[in-house]
This record gives sequence, C-alpha cells and structure tokens, in this order.
Amino acid sequence: MSIPGIDDWLQTPQGRYVTAWERAKVDAMVADVFGYNALQLGLPQIDLLAQNRIPLRQTAGESGKVDVLCDLRQLPFSAHSIDLVVMPHILEFHDDPHQILREAERVLIPEGQLIIVGFNPISLWGLRRRLPNCSNKFPWNGDYISVQRLKDWLQLLGFEVDRGNFGCYAPPCEQESWLKHWHFMEAAGDRWWGLAGGVYLIRAVKRVHGMRLILPDWKQRKIPAKALTAVAQKEISQHGQ
Repeated sequence: MSIPGIDDWLQTPQGRYVTAWERAKVDAMVADVFGYNALQLGLPQIDLLAQNRIPLRQTAGESGKVDVLCDLRQLPFSAHSIDLVVMPHILEFHDDPHQILREAERVLIPEGQLIIVGFNPISLWGLRRRLPNCSNKFPWNGDYISVQRLKDWLQLLGFEVDRGNFGCYAPPCEQESWLKHWHFMEAAGDRWWGLAGGVYLIRAVKRVHGMRLILPDWKQRKIPAKALTAVAQKEISQHGQ
C-alpha cells in the first residue's frame, strides 16, 4: 500500500514538525524495551527503532525500502516471536486496520509492547480535513481514529494501554514561520487542552491471563476405620460361605 503524497509531505515544514515530535517521543519510549526482535510496520522513511537496543530490528511494509515486503494483514512472522511492534500512521491509512491489529497481537510475545502513532481527529488537524477544498493527499486522506476508539479495539484484543502522549498542538500551517509563531501552544496544550494534540502516541502491552487449573480434591475425607472393618468382615464372611 502506497500512501499518495507522503514522501513530498515529509519534506515540508509541516512534515518535519510532526515527525520531529514523533521521533523524540518514540525514541524515549523504545529505549528501555529489551528482547530479541523488534518490528516497525510502515513509514520506512523514518527509522523509529534507532534508539532501541534489541539485536534484530526490521521494517516491514507493502512498499518502499523495507526489510520485509509483505501484506500487513498477513505478517510473515511466527506467532509470539516479536518483542516490540511500532506502527506509525498505519491504521488510519489502511482499509483493514482491524486485521493489522490482530496480526500485531498474533506476532507479539506475551507482555510484548505495541506502540501506535496516529493523527487525532479531535484536534485542529482533524478539523482541517473537514474544511472545503482540503487536499486529498497525505495527511488529509486518512480515516483518523480517536484514542478512545483505539483503546476499545486494543482492549478487545487483550492489550492494556499503559502510556500515552499528545503533541503537535500548533495549527497545521504550511509555512515554517507560522509553525514557529504557534510554538507556544506546545506547552500550553499539554497543560490546558491535553487531548487536542494533532498527533497521539499510545503504548500498549499484550496481556495473557494465566489459566486457573481445577485439580482433584486430593484431601478427600477418609473413610472411618469402623466402616473399613465392617466391609472387610463382610467380604471375609462371603468368601467363607
């Protein structure tokens, strides 16, 4: 799946503004994740696993310069084989986000971590998509998913959301000078309207609840000695006849 206009957008002031925030937050979040295998799904233009210390780090996607070229709905990895999965702007730009999430859950080990980056529909960026004459190219051509909706999906798959961030509170201006002009909104946004950032980041952990085994009651009541004696005597008398 190729997202129209993404390469050009990444080179714009707007694209650099968003990816700088995302890279900083993801770098901090993956730095303390350990294991054997880490996987980034999509957006191969940006290495979001650079600060992670897992030995085998790969990027998988449906196009571009990826390590593994594949359908994201059918990942070519064994179940319970990946320690960390990072998904930057995949769900809102794919026509089957539920299946991609199911695949992420399948390949993750128990207690494995999933990091999702997405555009927030409840923000100035989400509002921009609804204005007349809005471009049909990246990032305005996606089906933005709210944080609450995403949490519901994750909960159904057995994930527990344990951390999140909102950022990019400045209006989606195209000129760098205007983005700098609105820079003060970053600190103000975190304090006053924290849920209205243009971009969000969520970290979820795959929980696998242990089964409770029902064992036989080994401490059964002992048969009274008198009863045993009576049974034994009855058997002896029967054999004697």
